[in-house]
Amino acid sequence: MPKIYEYLGIVIQFFSNEHDPVHIHASTDKGAMKVSFFIKDGKIIKTKFEHIGGKFDKEKDLRIFVKEYKDRLVNAWVDYFVYHKSITCIKITKKL
Repeated sequence: MPKIYEYLGIVIQFFSNEHDPVHIHASTDKGAMKVSFFIKDGKIIKTKFEHIGGKFDKEKDLRIFVKEYKDRLVNAWVDYFVYHKSITCIKITKKL
């Protein structure tokens, strides 16, 4: 379960047995969300946010992060699941 980012207390990761569509899991100590990216012709055409557990209390921060980092998140997915590259977690402590 590679952790790819930590942003203001939000842990952003992939699960090891992932499936399409490309997506990430985001969690805090209070809840979790899944963010899916729908891609057509190499471009992200839609992003879907889903609550999947508890009361995720940092949705606004997550939405800001995803808007800024969506291409990097998709690239990390491809690197990990397609090219089998290792992932190093990046910790971001300042608000975007």
